[in-house]
Amino acid sequence: MANKKYTLGSDGYYQTKVWDGTYTKSGHKHRITLRSAKSSRDLERQVTEMKAQVEARNFVRDTNILFIDYARSWKLVYKARTSNNTKRMYDNIIEKHFTALGTIKLMDIQRIHIETLLSNADGHARTQQQILLTFSQILKSAVVDKLLAANVAEEILRNTDKVKYKPKENRALTPAEKKAVFEADYKYAADQAYLYLIYGCGLRREECVALSVFDFNFKKSELSISRAYEYIVNDAGEKGTKTWNSVRTVPIPQKVLPAIRDYVDSVKRSGRTQLFVTMKDSKPFTKSAYDRMWERILTSMQAVCEEKIVGLTGHVFRHNYCSSLCYQIPKISIKRIAELMGDTEDMVMKVYSHILAEKEDVEGAVNAAINF
Repeated sequence: MANKKYTLGSDGYYQTKVWDGTYTKSGHKHRITLRSAKSSRDLERQVTEMKAQVEARNFVRDTNILFIDYARSWKLVYKARTSNNTKRMYDNIIEKHFTALGTIKLMDIQRIHIETLLSNADGHARTQQQILLTFSQILKSAVVDKLLAANVAEEILRNTDKVKYKPKENRALTPAEKKAVFEADYKYAADQAYLYLIYGCGLRREECVALSVFDFNFKKSELSISRAYEYIVNDAGEKGTKTWNSVRTVPIPQKVLPAIRDYVDSVKRSGRTQLFVTMKDSKPFTKSAYDRMWERILTSMQAVCEEKIVGLTGHVFRHNYCSSLCYQIPKISIKRIAELMGDTEDMVMKVYSHILAEKEDVEGAVNAAINF
């Protein structure tokens, strides 16, 4: 005689819990109780029927909402607190790519739809990565909103291959570029001060353009970073720094301190408080004003540089700052470098690991180990 799958409880019922295709607020599978007073086999039948209903998406709210309409609502409601740059990325993906799904209902979405979107962006790996990221977030949100069965979303995402995208490798300044930083004859003092700040303090662009005279303590040779600007089309809008709700303090190296102090003093004498403003109306730097300044900086550096300057961005200076500090380990810890950068220890560790790999003598180490 075959063994019963379920045992009879003291209350006279066969009982088990089964997943209904939804999730709890904590992200765990939501299960409901099924009972039978007849037999173990009858309970098995109920479980089978329940699983079939989950597969048929019967345990989600009945809705005719289109995928594109839900995607737009998702961006407006659930991504309202993201940065403007992130919002623009979602807008680009939804309006330029997801509109291709036309009148496809959210509840009818299938793996073929994401594969079609990815195929349409063939040859643009970064865009494909953003498409898959956005699509995945939308499906997961629809599951939480009970508009899509969890098992359907899981199956689509599980069977969709990850996009192979490798961003451009960060680089530090070349010796010639470092030399040019200090030999260049800058058109404006603001240009020199900006470059010295990102070179000597590792600031992000959005942090540097938001600086005021109140952020400097020259008695301690320190600079405090507590806010940042982001560009909304062309105008600057204030936002939080990456280390939101906290103030980051960094030392100002002696090599750049005199020029920075002279510029801050000149700003004070002018009656302004902001370090970097437009010449026309003394308002915070616009995107176009920043671009013009960066072009002037590159022109000034190129005039004295021994090599052609290619691909030099503000982020190169930040990566150079991090790399330079990593060469000082263990004199300074990875944790402290991360604090100075306003970034994570994982990010610093990636830079440090790359430096270690460059310094490794694999052949020499193997020979020494085997010949010991």
